[in-house]
Parts: sequence; structure tokens; C-alpha cells
Amino acid sequence: MLKLPIYLDNHATTPVDPRVLDAMLPYFREKFGNAASRNHPFGWAAEEAVTIAREQCAQLLNADPKEIVFTSGSTESNNLAIKGVAELYREKGKHIITAATEHKAVLDPCKHLESLGFEVTYLPVDRYARVSAEQVAAAMRPDTILVSLMFANNEVGTIHPIGEIGKICKERGVIFHTDATQACGKVPVDVQALGIDLLSLSAHKMYGPKGVGLLYVRRKNPRVRIAPIFDGGGHERGMRSGTLNVPGIVGLGKACELGRLEMQKDHDYVFGLRERMRKRLFDELDYISLNGHPEYRLAGNLNVSFAYVEGEAMMMGIKDIAVSSGSACTSASLEPSHVLRAMGVGEDAVHTSIRFGLGRFTTQEEVDFAAEHTIAAVRRLRELSPLYEMVKEGIDLATVKWSPH
Repeated sequence: MLKLPIYLDNHATTPVDPRVLDAMLPYFREKFGNAASRNHPFGWAAEEAVTIAREQCAQLLNADPKEIVFTSGSTESNNLAIKGVAELYREKGKHIITAATEHKAVLDPCKHLESLGFEVTYLPVDRYARVSAEQVAAAMRPDTILVSLMFANNEVGTIHPIGEIGKICKERGVIFHTDATQACGKVPVDVQALGIDLLSLSAHKMYGPKGVGLLYVRRKNPRVRIAPIFDGGGHERGMRSGTLNVPGIVGLGKACELGRLEMQKDHDYVFGLRERMRKRLFDELDYISLNGHPEYRLAGNLNVSFAYVEGEAMMMGIKDIAVSSGSACTSASLEPSHVLRAMGVGEDAVHTSIRFGLGRFTTQEEVDFAAEHTIAAVRRLRELSPLYEMVKEGIDLATVKWSPH
């Protein structure tokens, strides 16, 4: 039985996997100790749970458990990586490279550093929201200390050539940070093979709880050092003070373990659902376009622009389907997507883009319902659109001289 509303916004957040919740529950009541309490069994049990979770997280990334620093999520991890490198390496240089399509949790720390005298190069992207390794190489200078590029885009699902970029950073001795929030648990992320020095991820994007994440910090070849962004107690080897969120960390560890063991199964399942939905939309509607790379993209991402449909009306028209018209963290503002703009998507199409985010718990029935209702809403709204009628009659809108009255 289909339950409404249905959830197709898995890039914004994911439901907690029941197996993750089961792993967490004991750490709220019977095993409630502080992992820093070294004098009694309550603290030892908490510390052991954190040690196991650290290993589970490290295995997902092919890292050493000692390279895992627990945080409150990717926003904190990104801030810690970017500001932490800037502070410790400022004698070496004050130049940072990132991309115009990054999440605000990367762009805003970069803007903050600009106010402190750092220089930031915001690389433009191609029409698929991709940055090339050649662009990164060309932007590098003798005073470049950090490259920060996301692994996979949260709005259009495009995956950057991370391995090629990592190789260039290694050759030039520049630290490479990737915000892998959308990628971890969904595509293979091997920090050794890809030459990644710093990596951010969040539990809640991979069927874990909200409010917990990690920063991977490379310990050798090269050993990366970062300054903490707040002080007090010297937890996490001095990089991130604060009492550890043991239940959250246990949940993150379990989510990483499931992501590692079930990645291929999840990928194949979600990819099948996405293609089913994409085919239905593109078969039954005209004047629609796919945003993002057709091949190098996340399996669960379907970002589509519907021409001659007003975006807000479209969202109202499919109110039984939880989808997004941009990034969850920027939809509080009515600004059109900075990602689609950077890709060169036209102003009209930017306002009519919908991001469908499919996940582990999405069903075929939900996908079929969403496709059907989206198609019906687009057709209904286009009946009200004089522009759509003109285009159907073969009129080139670019040649029309609009009267101000």
C-alpha cells in the first residue's frame, strides 16, 4: 500500500537504516559512558564502541583508523579542513583552489578566508558541472596550499575526476581536500588510490543519524597537519575537542560498514529505479532536459528541467512527492541554484529544475507514482502556458518582440 507523501529527496537526508538504529540504541541507556572516562567500565565500553566505529569508517575509505577525526557532520569537517590548513600553512602560501559549484559549507569558509587576506580561485565548470584535472593544474601557483573539490555534486550528481586531480596535487605538493558527503557509501572512495589528503563525510547522507560525521586526515605521504577551529580538552588528537557523541559515532560506523558491504547492491537497485523514472519522463514529455553528467553521476540522482513550467507552481503541483528544487541547505533562500547557473543553464530552466533523489528504501511503486504525477502536473501547467502554445506552433520565442503593455 502506497503511503503519501512519498520521499524522493535522499540527497538532502536519508532515513536511518533500522540496522543502524539497532546498533545505536544501547549507547543511549545501558552503555551511556563518556569515551574519555578512563577509570571505570562505563567509559571503557564507550571507548571500545568508538574504536570499533573508527575501524568501520576507516575500512570504507581504505584509511588508517588513526586518520579518522569525528565531527558533528560535513559542515564542521569542511570548515576544519579548509580553515585548519589555511592557518597552519599560511607561511607557505595563501592561495586556495575550489569550484563555483561547491556546497555552501565549502564556499562560505573560502569567502571567510578571503576576508583574512587569502586568495581563492573559483574554477568554472563545464555544462555538466565537471572540473577537469587540466583546469586545476593551470590554476596552481607557487603559493597554492589547498585544492578543495567535492567528490560528487549534491544537486546534479556529477562526479569529478578525483583520481586525476589527486595525482596533480601530489605532483605539485598541494594538499587535496574533497567533500565526499554525497559519494561515500554510494561509489568506491579509496583515499590511497585517489591521492586524497583530507575528506569530509556526514552520517545522515548514508542512512545514519544526523549531527555526526568525520574528517579523514592523512598521516603519511604527506603527513597533513591542521589547526583546530575550537579548543578545549584536546580530544581527537587535539584536532577536535569535545565529548564524543558515542551513539552517533556508533551509528556512523554501522552506516559505513553497510555502505561498504552493500554498495554494489544498492548502486544497481537505485540505478535501475532512476533509469525507469528517467525513461518514463523523457518518453512522455517534450522540452525537458537532464542536468548533470549523463555518465559520471550518482546512481540515485535525477535532476531535470521542465521548460515552459513555472517552478513554484510545479512544486505545488507535486506536493505529495518530497523533492527538491535545489540544495537543502540553500533552499531557505529563494535564490536560484548557483550550481545550475555555473553550468550555464538558462534562467528559465534554472527555475524549473527538480531534483529527484532515490535511495536504498525507495520502491518501484513510489517511482511510478512520482513519474505519473510529475507528467500530469507538467501537462496541466503547460496548458496554462501561452509560451508552450507558441513553441508548439513553431514560433521561435527568441524572435518575438514583446510589447511592454
